[in-house]
Amino acid sequence: MTTDPALPRGQDKVATVRSMFDTIAPRYDLLNRLLTFGMDRRWRRRSVRELNLPAGSRVLDLACGTGDLCRDLKAAGHNPLGFDLSPGMLQAARTRAPLVLADILHLPVPAQSADGATCGFALRNVADLDKLFAELARVVRPGGRVSLLEVAQPTNPVLRAGHRFYFGKVMPRIGGLLSDRAAYEYLPRSVAYLPPTPEMLALLASHGFDSIRRMPLSGGIAQLITATRIPSNPVDPQSVLPLDGQAGGEQSP
Repeated sequence: MTTDPALPRGQDKVATVRSMFDTIAPRYDLLNRLLTFGMDRRWRRRSVRELNLPAGSRVLDLACGTGDLCRDLKAAGHNPLGFDLSPGMLQAARTRAPLVLADILHLPVPAQSADGATCGFALRNVADLDKLFAELARVVRPGGRVSLLEVAQPTNPVLRAGHRFYFGKVMPRIGGLLSDRAAYEYLPRSVAYLPPTPEMLALLASHGFDSIRRMPLSGGIAQLITATRIPSNPVDPQSVLPLDGQAGGEQSP
């Protein structure tokens, strides 16, 4: 977890994240396509596939932004419902799915009312990751699935160095030219909010999820975490499967 004193915490973080995404919303999708060379589309489609839910399932998309994952969920035959903290992002949304302005740590839905949940690149943006996992446990029915996308750092030293340079130096420059530089400087630094991978997966397990898998994507610059909700709570953290895709490996998107 972050030890950077310059990064905001608590309600200061909530306000910072809301304001930042309001600011970058108009060109958010354009920057995503450019900065990831279109790979973000493959990652989201993979996230939807890994839910392994039947068509017609009710899936909550947390931190839905402009609705990219909602569109992919809809295309897969699911019934998505999106939630986001940023009014600007919701105003820029391009989806027919219903969207709700809400803090995803306090979802305005009944317990066990969802068949599944997705979250795209927002684990590091919430004020309290433990509370987010607890809220997922509350709203997803037993047997339901979660599929959580997030950035990551490659384990290969060469890829790691190249990714660090691109993510920390090139991306903020491009973001500054086309949108807001301060926001695109903050986003790479926000990776520091994520706890070490074993700690994060054990935390998810402690809230009543099992069959937990972590899959590195595109050489490890992104990661996908999937899990199944079980009736009992808590669950033994030993139910977490081996890290970095060893339980199944990275499949082609």
